[in-house]
Amino acid sequence: MEKAGAERGPRIVDFAGQTADIVFDLIEKHGMDVPYTRKGWIQSAHTPATVELVRSRAEQWSKRGAETEFLNKDEMERRLGTRQYEAGWLDRRGGAIQPLAYARGLTKAAIAAGARICGDSAVTALERNDRRWVVRTAHRPAVSAERVVVCTNGYSDDLVPKLRQTIIAPNSFQVATAPLSDNLRKSILPDGQVTSDTRNLLLYFRHDHEGRFLMGGRGSFREPGGPEDWAHLERVLVKMFPQLKGVPIQYRWGGRVALTRDFLPHLHEPEPGLLIDIGCMGRGVGLQTAMGKVMADYVAQGDEKALPFPIVPVKPLPLHAFHKAYVSAIIAWYRLTDGGVKQAA
Repeated sequence: MEKAGAERGPRIVDFAGQTADIVFDLIEKHGMDVPYTRKGWIQSAHTPATVELVRSRAEQWSKRGAETEFLNKDEMERRLGTRQYEAGWLDRRGGAIQPLAYARGLTKAAIAAGARICGDSAVTALERNDRRWVVRTAHRPAVSAERVVVCTNGYSDDLVPKLRQTIIAPNSFQVATAPLSDNLRKSILPDGQVTSDTRNLLLYFRHDHEGRFLMGGRGSFREPGGPEDWAHLERVLVKMFPQLKGVPIQYRWGGRVALTRDFLPHLHEPEPGLLIDIGCMGRGVGLQTAMGKVMADYVAQGDEKALPFPIVPVKPLPLHAFHKAYVSAIIAWYRLTDGGVKQAA
């Protein structure tokens, strides 16, 4: 077991390092109509204590062949348009896409390859019948298949016993301004990178293809009830970038992310022919695009070596019934220890 774990470690790192390539290669291969940019990703150190962390990550990835660069405070200000961060590192493999356009592009490519996609067909039951699975839907039609893959992530219910109890599913909220003027656009992320920081409750931001400025972060655990649930992000946005004061917020949205106990994706196979993939940790676009490829290889060939992560038992989190309470407590603690965003001078 120790030898297998030691061998798998480098495979996980190699797998993580290729996820961006897989996304952009698919867009090009299938001629998808997906707005995207690939100018790199910056991770920003929000405290002096995290400067060495980002320096180390830049060095480690550079040793593995990635094109990286450590950025000091002055360079961070030039690249981001704010002095909120102490340092950072640039990974030139990264970028941004329009996720809805990408989902549509994947759908068209799958249909062209012969896949059948059925929307508004919630699965209500999975039943084992001899060597096949019967998948029953809310609208009565059923599908019979030798193999089933479940990828419900932050929206897992009780379809698979105890699966929902293996994760916590907090909300991630985002806001988008109206399209910025050229002058404002050039004052924030002028080189076109995307960024996220080293906070436990991280902030992430970028421009979209129509010139809006987008910022995201954690929200309340409950479902949002109105614009006031995004007010904390809007306050942070103006504190970090005072030049955006008065720019209207055009869109507010959010969704649930799935967090596992070890902050890694989990693969389960509780019964033959039933493969479960869960735990994106808010990184689903690149991670799950790459996971789809390796899971397809595994389903087709049955060779576990095709997978970058081990198949593990479905193991509920302790005291999961109280997860909302302890997640709220953890969020409160992280907010205290992360430190607030300073008002720009």
